Amino acid sequence: MNRADRFLRLIQALRRHRRPVTADALARELEVSTRTVYRDIAALIASRAPIRGEAGVGYVLEKGYDLPPLMFTPDEVEAVLVGMRWLRGRADATLSRAADDVLAKIGDVLPGPLRPLLFEGALFAPSLGASPALDGVDVAPLRGAIRTGLKATIVYGDEKGVVSERVIWPFGLAFFDAARVVLAWCEMRQAFRHFRTDRIHSMSIGEKYPRRRADLLRDWERETMRDATD
Repeated sequence: MNRADRFLRLIQALRRHRRPVTADALARELEVSTRTVYRDIAALIASRAPIRGEAGVGYVLEKGYDLPPLMFTPDEVEAVLVGMRWLRGRADATLSRAADDVLAKIGDVLPGPLRPLLFEGALFAPSLGASPALDGVDVAPLRGAIRTGLKATIVYGDEKGVVSERVIWPFGLAFFDAARVVLAWCEMRQAFRHFRTDRIHSMSIGEKYPRRRADLLRDWERETMRDATD
């Protein structure tokens, strides 16, 4: 691996970590020696890359630093292609169009040798089952509520056809081959619940809910893992 490639991989590794990461951990991830990591970090800092930290404690890349958009590896281009193709076949109409827009924007800035990987790529993400059921409501406002931490009032029919009105705190949306599922805290049940978007008859977006979305997601993950091990 040449020096430029190591620098790129090191920056990318630091971007994936929100907290300081030690040189030993970076060395294992990048499959290089710890001495090489120290030397490369020193070179990046000398070239004004905003890396903070020290040996034995760890390093962190300050927010706002980015790499030129042309610095994609072939593997990264193919990862984007597969991800966007997967999303195109499973997302709501608005997000599906956004996936196409992402591919177009990335294609505009890719250097010539990498463009065929994106526009003529041979990696696919077909669905082996039926297409997702049609949404009962426009999911775009619901995704907006998830981003901003807003409550949603929904009229929902369960698997037995029983209809009820729920006030939920949506914090996630899961995409499956056969359905899209809202992850939420349900005020009526006072518990985490999952709601299929094709069973939502109507919906209105309300005020902010009182907890952080990240905290809800963390608690849901813990509860899910606990239930899986019981």
